[in-house]
Amino acid sequence: MTDEPSARLALPLLQPGQAQKELYHNEALALLDLAVQPVVLSVGLDSPPADPMPGQCWIVGSAPIGAWAGRANALAGWTAGGWRFVAACDGMVAWSLADGLLARAEDGGWTLGETRCSRVIVGDDRVVGPRQPAIADPAGGTTIDVEARATLGAILAALRAHGLIAL
Repeated sequence: MTDEPSARLALPLLQPGQAQKELYHNEALALLDLAVQPVVLSVGLDSPPADPMPGQCWIVGSAPIGAWAGRANALAGWTAGGWRFVAACDGMVAWSLADGLLARAEDGGWTLGETRCSRVIVGDDRVVGPRQPAIADPAGGTTIDVEARATLGAILAALRAHGLIAL
């Protein structure tokens, strides 16, 4: 073992022959309590709340002040021992109570409410998959039906707007 903290969450590691191991162990547990399945009150707050309750967490904004200074984009949690911080790792996800959305750590910041996937399955049925190629608007033909073309055009516009087919 080394004196270095753990690689991902910077948890304090116990050392052989270390005095007061319970302090390091308790600190690691407090940080794990913040980092595992995090639920935050809000995302992007730059100043700490005035009267936090133990167990409450926030995602610190990009320009923090006060007790949060120097902790941009970290997970901040209030504990009986004061503020604890966990630096965000790419891929970390937290639930934002204020927004009712997931926040995902990415490239040193947080993305709120975006979900990336290759397909959506409801029950056992794939309902959304990869984007399909462009479909041309109706044109030509021997019989022109203005209402049918308008309806098809509206359907194609909606599919394009949702990104399901290319422009």
